[in-house]
Amino acid sequence: MKRLSPIDAAFLRMESTRTPMHVGCMLTFRLPENAPEDFFRTLVKRMRSEPFLPEPFNSRLEHTGRFALRPGWVEVDDLDMEYHVRHSALPRPGGERELGVLVSRLHSHPLDLDRPLWEMHVIEGLEDNRFAFYFKAHHCAIDGMGAMIMTRQWLKTDPEDMSSLGVLTPKKDPRAKVTRRREQLRVALAIAIKKAGGVGELATKLVDMSRGKDSMVRASMDTPKSLFNVPVSQQRRLGTQRLELARFKAVADAKGVSVNDAILAVCGGATRKYLLEQKALPKTSLMASVPIGLERDEKGGNAVAGFVCPLGTDEANPVRRLQNIHAATKRAKADLQAMSRPALDNLALTGLAPLILGQMTGTLSKMPPIFNFVVSNVVLTKHKLY
Repeated sequence: MKRLSPIDAAFLRMESTRTPMHVGCMLTFRLPENAPEDFFRTLVKRMRSEPFLPEPFNSRLEHTGRFALRPGWVEVDDLDMEYHVRHSALPRPGGERELGVLVSRLHSHPLDLDRPLWEMHVIEGLEDNRFAFYFKAHHCAIDGMGAMIMTRQWLKTDPEDMSSLGVLTPKKDPRAKVTRRREQLRVALAIAIKKAGGVGELATKLVDMSRGKDSMVRASMDTPKSLFNVPVSQQRRLGTQRLELARFKAVADAKGVSVNDAILAVCGGATRKYLLEQKALPKTSLMASVPIGLERDEKGGNAVAGFVCPLGTDEANPVRRLQNIHAATKRAKADLQAMSRPALDNLALTGLAPLILGQMTGTLSKMPPIFNFVVSNVVLTKHKLY
């Protein structure tokens, strides 16, 4: 049995009725020319014909007490693909609004923790001869970067390639059971030794990271309360907006910053405008938690660190806002790159600790926030996929 990593277990422990801890991915596609009337029925039937997800999506969580520190995965012998792959249709006119309403509703429902923790929804009826996929999975099983890597395995570069998705779940090998247990014990011991070393390194690095005006540690301590840091209901809303990547690249090239810096600056400007309209703009800048994907293995789970970045909501000038954000992200990236992987894992756990405590005790909304919301930018592909 594979145990959840400490970070994966943390995301499971934060699950509650008001804050289900799954992540979602929505992709839109155009139908092939002259698609037959049974296109979607055939597509869904093929997707249900065999498992196509890697570990741990062929497993359910071990039944343990709610406060068990590190639950494990128990493999499911007969995966109910009809339950996991679902078929929906949009009401007319099938625009972005109708799609957003449906996906919002689907995302508001928690996953069944007694089953493998994923759902795939095929959605037809989108305007302009399009359809959509909406995939959701629990954060204890995968993070955003891992989901994008997995999604790429479902897609093809050749529009004529109609071959199967393939069975990504590895087959059982009962002869390897003893060897696998020995290897798991050896790996677990090695990881424990590495992580123990990472604690000492993190303590030393945090002292250095707290120095200077552009320190992400100091920034997190100055996070103001805002309209975004209040108790929420279980219901979610999805909003979509298409922006040309070329415009972000042009801004980044003109000012000598990264595309991510430009995206953060736009988010900061939009947030400032919204809070001004609500007459609720704090005097100090709002802070964004910015996750960074780390090197990962093939077993799923979370491989992520991150930093806290001021969004410049206290700055009216967009150029100065961008420059301030660039200075903060440059320092934060340098701090993270100077740390080993065990230290980065411990940094992620340190950042999650107050969230876990607040979530489990119901006091999160009363605690001083260490960031206001998350801004994440994950690249799926630079090429057209089908």
